[in-house]
Amino acid sequence: MKRIWSQCRKDLIQFRRDRLTVALALLLPLMTLLIYGFAVRLEAKNIPLVVQDFDNSPLSRSYIEQIYATNQFRATRWPGGDPAIHALDHGFAKAVITIPPEFSRQIKAGKPSSVQILIDGTDTNNARVIQNSIHATTDAFLQSARLTAISAPIPLDLRVWFNPGRKESLFIVPGAYGMILLVFPALLISISIEQEREKGNLVQVYASGIQTIEFLLGKGLAFLLIGLGQALFTMIIGAVVFGTKFVGDPTPLLVGTPLYISVSILFGLLMGFLNSDVIMTVEAIAVIGFEGALLMSGFIYSVSNIPYPLRYYAQIFPATYYIQLTRDAFVRGSGWSGIWFAVLMLAVLGLILFAIAYRLLRKMQLPG
Repeated sequence: MKRIWSQCRKDLIQFRRDRLTVALALLLPLMTLLIYGFAVRLEAKNIPLVVQDFDNSPLSRSYIEQIYATNQFRATRWPGGDPAIHALDHGFAKAVITIPPEFSRQIKAGKPSSVQILIDGTDTNNARVIQNSIHATTDAFLQSARLTAISAPIPLDLRVWFNPGRKESLFIVPGAYGMILLVFPALLISISIEQEREKGNLVQVYASGIQTIEFLLGKGLAFLLIGLGQALFTMIIGAVVFGTKFVGDPTPLLVGTPLYISVSILFGLLMGFLNSDVIMTVEAIAVIGFEGALLMSGFIYSVSNIPYPLRYYAQIFPATYYIQLTRDAFVRGSGWSGIWFAVLMLAVLGLILFAIAYRLLRKMQLPG
């Protein structure tokens, strides 16, 4: 135990003396959180929309006003030509609505009146949002104007649970915690390994009497404390800037966070052992850790949308389970009954990575 604590103190002292590393350990998570919290938006808004109203009647103007009242569209005026032909081609608008001259007369006569809607399908997700929004707004307009033939046979009473205001920050920011705590603790410990290798300290460790498990536990404990400091700092900033706060039982997150940071540290150790220089180590962590967490953890896209066979890789990716933990702690609040499996998987993944790191370091360590 004394050797473990000595190794831990040595790494903490080295970390504290390197002011640049200390600054980066705080600034990089802060910048990442702010960028994700403010820049990532999944719900399209301010979509440029051109309306060509050939009817120009009170009914058609009311229909147009209701479409813009959704706050998803931005009224855009096409300066020249036929907007139905040119506005989308020139990227001036993402959608064009053309209302025919006999729009109101046809409707009042009980006859159908066609409205042409052209949508830019370059971004399929955005096109789907535009289509669904215009379709829902049209249905609401017909019901409010009492133009539908019959009322809906099944009235719907919709309520949004857990996030009734649909604040995207409550979805993005907890997910960003998972990104930050996977990448940055791993980077810090891998850089520490590379620095010790460059100075020759790692060879001395291999040849010394310290046992492999003592070295792993001592170095891991030091960077676990640093990672917990990063987690506390990041979550305080998230609470102050974005208003994230605990809902329900916070203990699953309190148990899962040290486990997740331990997984990150072991991942960084492996990258440091397997790569010969800092640049290769950083690139490996960026590709495997950052891009993996971004695309295959459920941070932005649902894991169920990931195609086979990558979907199975997502099931063994630690960020997948920690993001479930953070979103439960800050949004849903189901507690242990709904999230126990994520904590269990983090513990299992940590044990697997520890066994791999132990065997790898054991092979590299010189007998002595």
